[in-house]
Amino acid sequence: MYVHEGFLGQRLRVIPRPAVRAAQSQPIVRRLLVTDVGYFPRAAQHGRVRATGAPETIVMVCTDGGGWVEWGDREPVRVERGSAVVLPPGVRHRYRADDDDPWTLWWAHVTGSDVDDFVDTILAEGRSPIVELHDVFAVVESLDEALSALEKDETLPMLLTAAGAAWRMLAAITSSALRGTAATSDRIRQVQDYLRTNLDTDFSVPELAAMAGLSPSHFSALFRGSVGTSVKDYLKRLRSARARELLITTESPISEVALTVGYDDALYFSRQFRSINGVSPSEFRRQAASERVTRT
Repeated sequence: MYVHEGFLGQRLRVIPRPAVRAAQSQPIVRRLLVTDVGYFPRAAQHGRVRATGAPETIVMVCTDGGGWVEWGDREPVRVERGSAVVLPPGVRHRYRADDDDPWTLWWAHVTGSDVDDFVDTILAEGRSPIVELHDVFAVVESLDEALSALEKDETLPMLLTAAGAAWRMLAAITSSALRGTAATSDRIRQVQDYLRTNLDTDFSVPELAAMAGLSPSHFSALFRGSVGTSVKDYLKRLRSARARELLITTESPISEVALTVGYDDALYFSRQFRSINGVSPSEFRRQAASERVTRT
């Protein structure tokens, strides 16, 4: 038998269902509403079985110990310290604390259209609902804020406070899901740092992939998943940002700016710059100078 609650030192708030239904007609919280939230320390024998899932999205964050979760037709998967579990509504699931080293959980039930968008992104492309968090403390801080708000009362101001905290929590979890594991994220971040400090250097995707210790195809897929764009487009935007800075803060000729940001051909640089900024480098410089005069 699983224990649902009653753990020493636990904190728990459940919004009455009539209050939930009333809140779902209110602006803002109808897009993101925290209906249940809690903290279960060293939750021995904790677990739940929901044959038809829950009506809300369930988010669980393991900060110590471990446990197991299964969903749909999947085999049980281990949940480690520093991981979040995101279970969408209406999906059969079962979870339980580890027998020998039971988990410590922060958890919440959330609902609304914003939640649906987060969940769709987290689970896109067949990603697992178990997410290795890059900043578990930030996620826990948001859950603590949501819980503290609802411990005060269930008025609209506190529901709004909890909703804002839950939005930050879901954003952090989604960011971690898109970035992949911490080890992989570190490799991608190293490449990003290299590109930012070597804008004038020619490169190839295989060279950058070798730097990250990955195959070119795997590297390209991970980079796009983590950053949201291809390596080529990312570098193009970095160069454009640096060029804008130089055009505003220096009087260097356009050809010199082009060389500084990695373009030997000033005409090609101008075409690339225009494709992002909508104007040529020279026009951008004129507009920036005009705005400075207007502001002064």
